[in-house]
Amino acid sequence: MITRRQFLRASVAACAASAVAAVSRAGERASYQVYLPLVQAPSLPPTDTPFPPTPVPLPPPGDDSLPPILDDAPIVGPATGTDAMAINWFVPRADRSYTAFDIGAIVGAYRSIGGMVGIDWFLALAQMAHETGHLTSFWSLRPQRNPAGIGVTGEWRADPPPDPSGWAYNTQRQRWERGISFPTWAEHAVPAHLGRLLAYALTDAQANDVQRELIATALAVRPMSPALRGIAPTILGLNGRWAVPGTTYGQSIVALARRMRYGPATLDLSAPADEDGDVMPEGS
Repeated sequence: MITRRQFLRASVAACAASAVAAVSRAGERASYQVYLPLVQAPSLPPTDTPFPPTPVPLPPPGDDSLPPILDDAPIVGPATGTDAMAINWFVPRADRSYTAFDIGAIVGAYRSIGGMVGIDWFLALAQMAHETGHLTSFWSLRPQRNPAGIGVTGEWRADPPPDPSGWAYNTQRQRWERGISFPTWAEHAVPAHLGRLLAYALTDAQANDVQRELIATALAVRPMSPALRGIAPTILGLNGRWAVPGTTYGQSIVALARRMRYGPATLDLSAPADEDGDVMPEGS
């Protein structure tokens, strides 16, 4: 088998031989040259009509190596999209305080942790997009970094609470709201989100050691009723449980995941995105 060094030597030798041959041919060139007249194409008249946007074609079903996004998609399983798809979706939609580098780091954390515990992290990112208005909602911004309305129960007050822990002043709504803030995305927010999804999908008896560890981390942030453990192995099982009323909660996430995967032909940002209006009930 040829080594990389031998390959490089052979490539250099081939380039050198080509150069020598080119010089030799130049020396044999005839002493006269024929000049052809220069023909210029007429310039096109200026126009104010923009070119139509190029649609993003859907990949042929036979060429798509990713698992399909089912109507009732399982929470545990291989990712149904790629990090590039998620980044391309969030970058033009997220709040300007999140740079492309920031979004790449957030998506990378979902991919790394989600892949380690065997969860469909692309579906989890679609849930995050649904919950946060594509990273534009108050609770998703720094310093809250809440990816999925965790602990956001809908409770609010106009005056500061006696104990501000577990509260934040929503500058978008001009009021104090109860909810959980996270100091970092990769080490706190993402594990709390993915671990909570696993807790809904699996009981401790069904989970492996790595999954149980992540579930314990998430439930230490916000406890969950034991009656809800393993009750939602698929995304539609979160309807009315992760958020209320949430009657079509899972369906909205599936539809958004498909848009994130295949992409719209054009990007319409005329109307700003808003966070999901459902709230997380107590004990869920």
